[in-house]
Formats: sequence, C-alpha cells, structure tokens
Amino acid sequence: MSSTQLILKDATRENKIFSHRIIIAWVMMLLLFFGIVARLVFLQVIDHERYATLSERNRIKTIPLLATRGLIYDRNGVLLAGNRVFYSLEVIPEKVKNLDLMLEALRDIITIEDKDIVRFKKKLAKKRAFRTIPLRYRLTEDELDRFSVQSHRFPSIEVKNNLSRYYPLGATGVHVIGYVGRINERELKIIDKSNYMGNNYIGKTGIEKYYEQELHGKTGYQHVETNVQGHDVRILERKPPVPGKNLYLNMDISLQQYIEGLIAKQRAAVVVIEPSTGSILALVSMPHFDPNLFVNGIDVETYSGLRDSPDRPLVNRAIRGQYPPGSTVKPFVGLAGLEYGVRNPGNRTWCRGWYSIKGQKHRYRDWKKSGHGSMNLHQALERSCDVYFYSLAYELGIDRLHTFMTRFGFGKKMGIDVSGELSGLMPSREWKRRVRNKHWYPGETIITGIGQGFMLVTPLQLAVATATLSNRGQFKQPRVVFAMDNAKLNEMTVVPPTVRTTITLKQKAFWNTAISGMRAVVHNRRGTAYKVGKDSRYRFAGKTGTAQVITIKQTETYDAKKLAKKFHDHALFVAFAPLKQPRIAISVIVENGGSGSKTAAPIAKKIMDYYLLRKTLGLLMVNN
Repeated sequence: MSSTQLILKDATRENKIFSHRIIIAWVMMLLLFFGIVARLVFLQVIDHERYATLSERNRIKTIPLLATRGLIYDRNGVLLAGNRVFYSLEVIPEKVKNLDLMLEALRDIITIEDKDIVRFKKKLAKKRAFRTIPLRYRLTEDELDRFSVQSHRFPSIEVKNNLSRYYPLGATGVHVIGYVGRINERELKIIDKSNYMGNNYIGKTGIEKYYEQELHGKTGYQHVETNVQGHDVRILERKPPVPGKNLYLNMDISLQQYIEGLIAKQRAAVVVIEPSTGSILALVSMPHFDPNLFVNGIDVETYSGLRDSPDRPLVNRAIRGQYPPGSTVKPFVGLAGLEYGVRNPGNRTWCRGWYSIKGQKHRYRDWKKSGHGSMNLHQALERSCDVYFYSLAYELGIDRLHTFMTRFGFGKKMGIDVSGELSGLMPSREWKRRVRNKHWYPGETIITGIGQGFMLVTPLQLAVATATLSNRGQFKQPRVVFAMDNAKLNEMTVVPPTVRTTITLKQKAFWNTAISGMRAVVHNRRGTAYKVGKDSRYRFAGKTGTAQVITIKQTETYDAKKLAKKFHDHALFVAFAPLKQPRIAISVIVENGGSGSKTAAPIAKKIMDYYLLRKTLGLLMVNN
C-alpha cells in the first residue's frame, strides 16, 4: 500500500510570487517618484511665474481708485453736468451669519425692494473674498439717519459714499450734453478694462460720449497686503487717480433755455452758430427728456415710453433729423447758376405758375398758381419763385448741382464734436445707380432745385451753410467745446476756431447777389417773410422754406385741413444777422409746421432778437 505525501507549503513558488510583487511595487514607487519629480519641475520651473503670481494675489490685492469725472460748463460758467455724493449700503458677506434674517431686519428700517435683493444675490455669486457688495443705492437722508441709529445691529454692513453724475438743469440741452449710463456688454469689449476697473459708468450720447476719454480721466490703484483670512494688513503701493478734464462749451445756456421754451410744444430743431468762429451757441431738439433718468439705470416702463413715443424725444433732430430743405436751398442753387455761367444776375425767367420740359406734358407747379411773371435771381429769392429754380436746376444738370452743393457741406457730415451726426443726402447719378440701381431722370433734377425729391439735410447742415454764406465762403468748423481745463495741472487748453475750407467764386459780387436777395426776403414788401423783418431794429438776411411731406397729384390741391397733422408740410427758415459783420446764423425746422414764413420765421426772429438785443449791462450795440 503506497502512501501519498501532502505538501502544505511550496516555498519555491511563494518566493517567486513574492519577488514579482516586490518588483511591481518598486516599479510603481519609481513611477510615482518620477511623476512627483516631473510635477515639481513643472510647477517650480516651467509654470513657476504663473503660480507665483497666483500665490502673490492671495497675499496682495489691487483696489481701484476711481477718477473724478470732469465737469461740463457753458460759456458763462454755468454748470451743466456735475458729480454729487450719494450713499449706499454695502454688505461684507463673510460677516453675515444668516442672510435672510439680516435682510428681514434691515427692511424694517429702510426700503429694500425685491429687485435690490435679486441684484445683490447675482453679485454675491461672483464675489471675491472680503469684498463688499452693494445692496441699496442712493439712500435718502431719512433712511441714512434711521440706519445710523441702528447700525450697531448690522456689523456686516457698511455705509459708503460714492460720486454719481447728475444734470442740474434736467432736460435743458440734453441732446448736446448727452448722459452717462451703466457700461453694457458691447462697451465692455472695446474699453480699456484696466482704466474702468471699479467703474460702472460711461458716456452714452452727446458731449459725454464724444469726449469720454477726456472726461473719464485715469483710474488709479493701491496694492494692499492681506492675511490668510483676506483682511487688509497694510498698503504696499499707491498710484493716485488722474481726474477727468473739465469742459467749457461755446453754448449759451440761457439762449438754449429761451429757444426750448419757444418751441416746447413742437417737434422741432434749432441750430444757432456764431459765423466768425463756428461756435455752436445753441443746439436744440424738441421734445427732450431728463438725462438723470439714465444715470443709474432707467426702468423698463419709462424707457419704453420714451422709445415708443411718436414724438421721438430720444432723437437729436438737430444733427440726426434728415429733412427735405425746401426753398431754403435756393440761395445756394442761385449761386451755382452764377458760378457756372448758366445765369447772370440780370437774366430773367418767365413764371406762368408752372414749368415743364419741352416736349413733355407734366407740369411742375409753382407755389403761386397765377405765377410771378418776369423774374431775375434777386426777385426769385425775394418771392421764392419755384419756376425760376426749376428752370435753373434743369439747365445746370444734377452733376454740376451736386458738385457745387457739396462744397457747402450738403450730403456730408459737418464733423461737429457731438456723437451721432448723420450726413443727410445730396443726390447724384452715381448715388442713384449705386443705391437704387436706377437711372437718373431730368425731373429729379428739376425738383432738387427747390430742395425736394431725394435731397435731405440736417438742421446743422443748413445752419453751417448759412453761416458760410454770411462769411462769403469761409467755412468754419462747427464746434461745441470751447476749452478744456486740466484740474490737476491747473491749465486750460482753448480749442481755436478752424477754417474747414474756403469757397471761392469766379466773382466776389456773386455773394452780394445772393445775400441781397435774402435781405429782400425779410425787408422788401413782396418778400416771403416781410412780416418778421419790417419792424426789425437791425438788418438781416433770411430764406423761408416749406417742404412737402407727401406728394400731391397734378389734379389735386394741397389742403392742410383735410390731412392728418403728420402729413402737413415742414416749416423751415434760415437767417443770419446783422448783415454787416454777422454775429449769429440760424436754422429752424418745425415738423409739420406748415408755412416757413408763418411758423419758422417768427421763431427765428425772436431768437435773433433775444441774442442781439437782450440786456447784459445795457442794450448791446448792433451794427446795422
């Protein structure tokens, strides 16, 4: 009987298994070691600078020091845009034990709306350690007093004072001055973020936007050392902010207010220029609005009311309104005829009440059905004879008319230092072919001669062209800002008047012919605006204009009583005064105002009287 030996332990096999495990363990240890070494090399050598910076940021924080925004004054030192202190409640979240209880207790003391809490919690989600978060802006004095008494109950809340933009005259001059508002996402992409760190406001329109860089100044900073809990320990470095420059405007705010009062119930625009310098004395667009509504965020209901209003108060009509100029362009069309030799001052055109191209039946009607009879340029301007200018425009042709009119700035931006200007339109063959892919027709030239058809102008363009005519061709660059004041250096930089171009004619006498016709408009008995000029204490030159809003068929007669107000003609008037050494040039447009002589001309005369005859230390002497 054979016996079987039971092997309980295989030492050789166990040794092999153990050896394999030792080898695997060593390999893993080596791999981990080399991984740690590689990571250390990466952290200490390759990406050292990045992590050193992050470490330093945990120890040092940068606090922005906001620059004071520059102020805006009128030519007489009246404050138009300033800064004022307002108080806000700001919370240090790390010190709050129960946020809901704190808010509930706080609501018993001051007004905190749901929208305030929603905004607060949005910022809370993005906060950095030990940075305060605004809970309520613009505390009233009563709220500030009530909180001060109870402040010991709220160790996590601080009252901070900040500067906010405000406009002391409210809506006055808003379309020139503009306003600031909160920085939006589009603006955030294009601004220098370092210069706007901690700043929520930026110029949105007008002077505030055009001169944003000068008004904003430069943001400063201070580097503060913090401990591991994030508390400030000491200031390591400080660079003070550079305040924005103060601006002084050419505007006379009392004149601006006077004009706004005159046209308060109209949809209208007025531009007043000093011809000798190009200074904008007043730039009015009505209706207007209060810019203070926009500074800290306008509510949806109020903004919708302004945006959707048929009166379009948000639109700056003075530089963005584009209108058919009507007969206000006739002095310039007349000059074109003289310059190109198509007419001389004595040439006459017979007006029978209508004009038609030879061989065609269509009649282009004069405003006076019975006609004016035999007209030279002087008489055609005085009585605003359409037929004379129909004929003249047809003989000039659109090419020469376009070339000459653009010399006065029609169809071009004036380059005024207010944001948002539009260029109007001086049509041409090339423009119609490019934009509408159509041919130019002779009839379109004819109606361009009286400022109708495709031609569009802004009130600013009309005022600048009139000032250029009064200067006998010297085209002064229109400017709103007169000077900039650097508060830090106590220096004022004056913006000098500049000549944009000089229009020279073949004969200087041509200027006198056009101006003489405009003088007759207001001072001769047959002039279209004789009523406003007959008792004037000074001599001036003017031109009425009435621009159609809708087309009237050949067989129809215009009757304003049968039309809705929005279809009534626009009323226009341009003028300069006095005749010798002009001190003021003006354009007035009243939307759907009807006749230029009855509506716009009286407004312009009152404005000129106010500026030239008002008392400042006795009656101003006016050169007749």
